[in-house]
Amino acid sequence: MDDNSLKQLVADTGRLLVDKKLVARTWGNISARKDAGHFAISPSGMAYDLITAGDVPIYDAVNKTYEGPRKPSSEKKIHAAMYEHFPDLDFVIHTHQDYATAVGLAGLKDLKLSDEEKDILGNIKVAAYGLPGTKKLKKAVIAALNEGGDTVLMIHHGVVVAGKDRDEAILKAETLENACKRHVSEKIGEHTAEARKISIDKTVLVYPGARLIDTPEMVALSNLGNIRPQLDDMAQMVGTVLKSVNTEEEALSVLAKQDAVLIKGAGCIVKADDPEDVDALELLLKKAAVCRLYTDACGIKKALPAFDCALMHFVYKRKYSKKKGG
Repeated sequence: MDDNSLKQLVADTGRLLVDKKLVARTWGNISARKDAGHFAISPSGMAYDLITAGDVPIYDAVNKTYEGPRKPSSEKKIHAAMYEHFPDLDFVIHTHQDYATAVGLAGLKDLKLSDEEKDILGNIKVAAYGLPGTKKLKKAVIAALNEGGDTVLMIHHGVVVAGKDRDEAILKAETLENACKRHVSEKIGEHTAEARKISIDKTVLVYPGARLIDTPEMVALSNLGNIRPQLDDMAQMVGTVLKSVNTEEEALSVLAKQDAVLIKGAGCIVKADDPEDVDALELLLKKAAVCRLYTDACGIKKALPAFDCALMHFVYKRKYSKKKGG
């Protein structure tokens, strides 16, 4: 492929992955190999539905430079590591998919795969924690690859897969998600069935675009008290804690200072100045609910350090939340 075709492929793939609910908004990243030292990669912090071929940079992994008007994704070094480790694979996807991310928090020992799923995914490994875009995270991914990993779950973060082409990479991501959803849903089914849903006065939704998320998982989450983020995307948008309150009056007090609050027995209210931020909050908090219920069912605690949450929230508010439109 020529450069323009590679760039167009990356741009088109972003929208496809959004439709498949494997990525959202600006989270995750996509790349397509040009040659041994170069690849086209999605631009940093830009919403997938807005990315055009002209926005996609070509990254030089040898000289650590890029061509194009926009900076490459901050996870470019992970993509470079994947291409170096898999010289015969030409497409890499890093997703923030819900159920595989949940499994990454608790480990793989109970995950059951069919023979077909094993053939598609190969060895699955969990990479140790590192903040997004850091050398620590890159080294953790390389360590997982060196341990024989073909598919890598990055704890607190998401998934990275590689394929000989786009179709194979997407097949791996979807196969992994289907297997993890089957496993996680079985684990948390009892918890969600026990959650008692109550009604609230909808006048609490006074902010334009505010909405109540009252899925069984969110209602179950609301009964657990204040929630510390387990995932970096939740930390980015919510900060160090998602508060849980008992009344609509208390919820309004919290919403005056932040964009999400749990009401025990009712679910979660989200609001934001930007309607797309409301959509993003709903998506990531639904994922956060699944992850927390799953780790509780597994009997483990996996909250992120408070300092890291505060740092990611600060960077997101000052940088990435303003860049989604390019």
